[in-house]
Amino acid sequence: MTLFPEVVRAVLDSSITGRAQAAGYIKINTYNIRDYSKDKHRRVDDTPYGGGRGMLMAPQPIYDCYQAILKECAPDEKRRVIYLSPKGKVFTQETAKRFAGYDRLILLCGHYEGIDQRVLDLIVDEYVSIGDYVLTGGEIPACVVVDCVSRLIDGVLPAAECYESESLTDGLLEYPQYTRPPVFMGIPVPEVLLSGNHAKIDNWRRERAIEITRLMRPDLLGKKVCAADDESGGEGDKTAAGDEKSDIETE
Repeated sequence: MTLFPEVVRAVLDSSITGRAQAAGYIKINTYNIRDYSKDKHRRVDDTPYGGGRGMLMAPQPIYDCYQAILKECAPDEKRRVIYLSPKGKVFTQETAKRFAGYDRLILLCGHYEGIDQRVLDLIVDEYVSIGDYVLTGGEIPACVVVDCVSRLIDGVLPAAECYESESLTDGLLEYPQYTRPPVFMGIPVPEVLLSGNHAKIDNWRRERAIEITRLMRPDLLGKKVCAADDESGGEGDKTAAGDEKSDIETE
């Protein structure tokens, strides 16, 4: 649900999400909130009660847009209404996994100075933020959510392995990767990757993932990572992660 469907379509009709739609693995609908305005000029905003700068999106067009969507929903489908807002919990890979379990996600994109609280209270199940900053509207965050969740749907990527070994999937950043040529600008590919010994390669990749996470995102190294490292027999410096509480959001 958006005032700018062309922004959403420009992003999501391309590349992997575009091909996934064409193949029928996912379906992305855009609903222009202006189409549900009862104002003769198709206005969807008004001045806020109590004063203040800017305009607020009015409740009626959003509510009627939502009701139109409900008419397309199957009675038994599992769905969730999400409002993209800085007030929400920060979107994570774990959130994406949870969202992938729904049959339908209904994303509400705000604009201007926000949305009348009454319609939010009536229809929204969850607020989601993509970071601690403010954008001009919810369209870009909505595209982020759709892109991230779509990659977890069967068939969208060639195999589950494409996302199971990525950054943040197991609480770590991804290990470095290399391709041909074996030497570039005098820098060789790590010898272990050319060895053909998959056990050593797996161990090297995990060690590098822990090393990179400790260097770039130490906030991700918590008890979850320490436990996984212990199980794998890794020899990394566990005191660095030690007793710190994990900052990974679990829902």
